[in-house]
Amino acid sequence: MTCTRGEEGEVLVEDHAHKAATLDDLLGEHREIELANAMVALGISDFRFLGAPDFKYRDSGMMETEPNRRTDNFWNVDFERATAQLAAIIDEVKPHILITYDEIGGYGHPDHIQAHRVAMAAADNSSWEISKIYWNVMPRSVIQEGIDAMAALGSDFMGVDNADDLPFAKDDSFVTAHIDGNDYVDAKMAAMRAHATQIAVDGPFFALSNNLGLQVWGNEYYTLVKGDKSAPFDEAGREVDLFSGVELS
Repeated sequence: MTCTRGEEGEVLVEDHAHKAATLDDLLGEHREIELANAMVALGISDFRFLGAPDFKYRDSGMMETEPNRRTDNFWNVDFERATAQLAAIIDEVKPHILITYDEIGGYGHPDHIQAHRVAMAAADNSSWEISKIYWNVMPRSVIQEGIDAMAALGSDFMGVDNADDLPFAKDDSFVTAHIDGNDYVDAKMAAMRAHATQIAVDGPFFALSNNLGLQVWGNEYYTLVKGDKSAPFDEAGREVDLFSGVELS
């Protein structure tokens, strides 16, 4: 599920700069294409925009900005309507697992926070009972290891030298699941490259990837907020399979 089309985002490719919200306002349409290409890279055929085709929720921009005050953005959405729309999809698809942002949306983006709120409310209001709900997180130790490794190479990650300066760095004790996705990292990186207007090839994301490779992007971390933590576990006592303990039918 995708909630907005990223209309207010920064355009990192000069050829598409005219599509920015402050100019031709065509970025959302272009990013729909980028998303479709990313889904092809991941082998995903069922992906949807919340509210489509009847409603289109606009990117809210950051807090206290002009776009954030627009009445058609996701931050200012009719919350009950958005929740009902997602609950209906949950009842249709009947997922065993739901993954969403944490309560601060990773780094505080209004749309990420709202996505968290809508997802949690929809799970509560759907007829289908989701077995397990996770929030995606990044443990502080992993981020610090990446920062230190890049510093040793004479580079930096987002201009910081301490993971505590990054809002998305979580205490390691908060992590309940560690997924080894090394077999899928090539597809993951191809999907990220499909979002060319959003992620600069020479920016911190790919710099971290180029310098540390599978060590960083081949692993994902989650916090279980609903359901039972189930074996098998790694040496740190974290789940290694999000579907562990789930009866699939």
